[in-house]
Amino acid sequence: MTAINDETTGPIVLLGPQTDFNEIGEMLDEVQADGSVALITTGWQENESEDEALIEKLRRPAINLALHARSERIYAQESGYAKARAARQARLQHLQRFYRMRLEAIDEAARAIGVRHVDAELLDEQHSITVAQMCHLDNDHLQRCQTEWAAFDSQWPAAEQASIASERAELAEIVDRCAAVVISGGHLTALLNRLRLFNVLANLGNKPIIAWSAGAMCLSDRIVLFHDSPPFGKNLAQMLDVGLGLIKNVVVMPDPSRRLRTHESEGISRFTQRMAPAECLGMDIGARLIFNQGRLQSAFAHRLLPNGQLQRGWRL
Repeated sequence: MTAINDETTGPIVLLGPQTDFNEIGEMLDEVQADGSVALITTGWQENESEDEALIEKLRRPAINLALHARSERIYAQESGYAKARAARQARLQHLQRFYRMRLEAIDEAARAIGVRHVDAELLDEQHSITVAQMCHLDNDHLQRCQTEWAAFDSQWPAAEQASIASERAELAEIVDRCAAVVISGGHLTALLNRLRLFNVLANLGNKPIIAWSAGAMCLSDRIVLFHDSPPFGKNLAQMLDVGLGLIKNVVVMPDPSRRLRTHESEGISRFTQRMAPAECLGMDIGARLIFNQGRLQSAFAHRLLPNGQLQRGWRL
């Protein structure tokens, strides 16, 4: 898998959901981004060019990197690569389904055990077993995802595909002359895959990155899907994939007030124990995490605790 250069040392700012984009311009001022901004709205997919409202609030020139449109050109030009990519995605989707099936089996067993009339100490022991089993599946799934990406990159090195190499070179030149990178939310997998394809966050040096929602999730070392009231399926948190790894040991959780049943302490407790030692930080509108050289320096978010409590408005 294409790796981000460890020399990326600039500030990374993760924000909660955006309703009017005013916060983006304010943060660009705060990190002293004097110059043009490289804009990534790829999570919006076919609508990535509809960026006028966002650019207006940046209060500085912006260049949309148009990663979705670039990828569509590549897939049209590199038919062998496009076919292999589709096969890779299908395989990853199968791995996700199989992993989730195993998670659900553990969850069903835990629910059946949890209603038994036995002493609390025995139930606590069983809870620990459930968490350990889920952690094992989580880590195994992430390892399998890494293996799939490594195998694909070995067989189909992006830099050796002429059209990809050309697009990468052009993007690197654009980013080099920009003062900051801004990454929107949107479709998580579409965004993550194209950030990997074009490797646009490599060699940023001290350029700041500002991202929110799906964009923020992509920057972490592991991406976790969560929703206590999903439109379909069970409310069971699951690993999606390894992220880009600019942020480590933090689980980014956008929009928790809508997605989490914050009164269900048992679910929060199990989730945070599964994710340990990572901090689980919920990011509603107005939330902010600021990292420097990979370390969390400032925070305003909801912090999920191992005891099942939600520490609202946690600050660091």
